[in-house]
Amino acid sequence: MRHEELLKRIKIDPNVCFGKPCIRGTRIWVSLIIDNLAEGVGEDEILAAYPQLKSEDIRAALAYAAEMTRERVIPMATEAIGT
Repeated sequence: MRHEELLKRIKIDPNVCFGKPCIRGTRIWVSLIIDNLAEGVGEDEILAAYPQLKSEDIRAALAYAAEMTRERVIPMATEAIGT
């Protein structure tokens, strides 16, 4: 599935979940999926916990997160080389 097709799986509706990006047809926030992945929860575990999701939905959440990182830069502390 192409990047653009994946992003069509994401919906932002001000009347659903306070306008937070969700997987289309659900109330599952993109951020919930990304948080789980960041914590080391595997795709199989996420799909078992949220049976209405498909593997493509997880990929869509990642594609959306990737797009969002292109939108702004979050300042982070940097380490000096050689310290």
